[in-house]
Amino acid sequence: MHYLEQLQLVNYKNHDFLTLEFSAKVNAIVGRNGVGKTNVLDAVHYLSMCKSYLNPLDKQNIRLSQPYFSIQGLWKTEEQQDLIVCSVKSGSKKVVKRNKVVYEKLSDHIGLFPVVFISPYDGDLIAEGNEFRRKWLDGIIAQIDRKYLDDLMSFHRILEQRNALLKRISSGISHRDELAIWNPSFEEIGERIFQRRAAFIEEFIPLFRANFQQIGNEEEEPGILYRSDFHKGEFTQLLSQNERRDLMFQYSTIGPQKDEINFTLNQQPVKKFGSQGQQKSFILALRLAQYHYLHFHAGKKPVLLLDDIFDKLDSTRVQRLLDLVSKEVFGQVIITDTEKDRVKSLLGGHLNDFRIFELPF
Repeated sequence: MHYLEQLQLVNYKNHDFLTLEFSAKVNAIVGRNGVGKTNVLDAVHYLSMCKSYLNPLDKQNIRLSQPYFSIQGLWKTEEQQDLIVCSVKSGSKKVVKRNKVVYEKLSDHIGLFPVVFISPYDGDLIAEGNEFRRKWLDGIIAQIDRKYLDDLMSFHRILEQRNALLKRISSGISHRDELAIWNPSFEEIGERIFQRRAAFIEEFIPLFRANFQQIGNEEEEPGILYRSDFHKGEFTQLLSQNERRDLMFQYSTIGPQKDEINFTLNQQPVKKFGSQGQQKSFILALRLAQYHYLHFHAGKKPVLLLDDIFDKLDSTRVQRLLDLVSKEVFGQVIITDTEKDRVKSLLGGHLNDFRIFELPF
């Protein structure tokens, strides 16, 4: 079994110093709003993904007036234990260590200790633009496909260079012919990203639909539509046809950075036609399908982080989720809530063994 046994925070967000010893199964962190419950979950996400779930700017995660933060976690499996330390000092590059050895590339860490975070902010996946959904999709694939993560990083470097060149050409500093330097790799890596995304969507949809039916018990048919410029034909020709438009806007107007991922119910946009309850079922089903996808491909159960869901979900959906937790579907689970008695009542009705931490101590 893969789980986080111990977590230690120093100067992380509002925590000056905090140490927690987790159960391998279900853990609840309770306390009033503002005591830093969500920040504990965020720190667990950081240990997995080398970045905050809520705030990607590392310096803003340092406790006010302090020079650094440190997150330390002891991950355990049947075979071994790994001590992971993530630290950021103001003005310096972040450092991530595994068993006291510094990673040369943070990408080597991604996917070793998978987590799935279910948050009240997940509604942005429906409410906001395609950038949110691309990041969500990329974050899943990158945890189980190192080559895909490398391609993403390479593509973004090429995209930055190509966009900078478009600006120089528009300013008369560079010549239009120089685009031929970047276009081949822009297309080659872009097509690999497209193919991997398309394969992911095809495999993911059945998992997602099964979870939607289980959690929401809805009769509607949920869907995920993926649209890319690579669907439109020969990409080399598309690049040529859009060159004038690229120069006019001074950035690349086609490519995987413009891919669309749209969520539907009965072939209609869930953002526009889905009720509040249907949208909550939709988001929860996405996250649970993400969990099962990572479990299958990573060969280990991710840690499931559930932030404030007892307040945000109706009682029927909470009961169905707790039913899944109690049936050994999940490995380690860490929950936050504002009411200790509610947590005891809900968990006690489904589980014999769970651990509750009350903040502040």
